[in-house]
Amino acid sequence: MYSSAICPYCVMAKNFLKSKGLAWTEVRIDTDPVAREAMMAKARRTSVPQIFVGDVHVGGYDDMMALHRAGKFEPLLAGEGA
Repeated sequence: MYSSAICPYCVMAKNFLKSKGLAWTEVRIDTDPVAREAMMAKARRTSVPQIFVGDVHVGGYDDMMALHRAGKFEPLLAGEGA
């Protein structure tokens, strides 16, 4: 997950993942300009969070929650694709 320190949606995303008992790798773009460039190239977005499950770009917090509500986030975590 690409994130920044002052992003409320990043906090909500991390809290959701934590509630699911999941671990994640956080890449802070506010402290690493190279990471920000990598995120923009990979996600083609400039906002955070940008969430990836493996190589699959989920999107931001709202995108992740929409997948969850549609019953598609958990299968993605299990490797079944979106």
